[in-house]
Amino acid sequence: QVQLVESGGGLVQPGGSLRLSCAASGSAVSIHTMGWYRQAPGKQRELVAAIAPGGTINYADSVKGRFTISRDNAKNTVSLQMNSLKPEDTAVYYCNARRETFSSWGQGTQVTISS
Repeated sequence: QVQLVESGGGLVQPGGSLRLSCAASGSAVSIHTMGWYRQAPGKQRELVAAIAPGGTINYADSVKGRFTISRDNAKNTVSLQMNSLKPEDTAVYYCNARRETFSSWGQGTQVTISS
């Protein structure tokens, strides 16, 4: 079973950047579909970006061209580089590892975009 710990959240002004990291233990990120999700107050959790074991990447339309997901197999981490941040990106961001019927979540990290 994989355990996930997110880091890197914080408060930034609109137009700024943040880099989120997800450190995995217990299993390799390379064999899981690794995803970043977010949940804003009063809204459902939504997929932001995901990277499959073979390297296929998917992004939500709302973040295409601004966010980049990457995986470091040697460090067993997954990162989300977020640029040109907007107030509507404010949410708790969660890391997810999925493989067949297994799914594991991190505890989440708060991202707040405000001037």
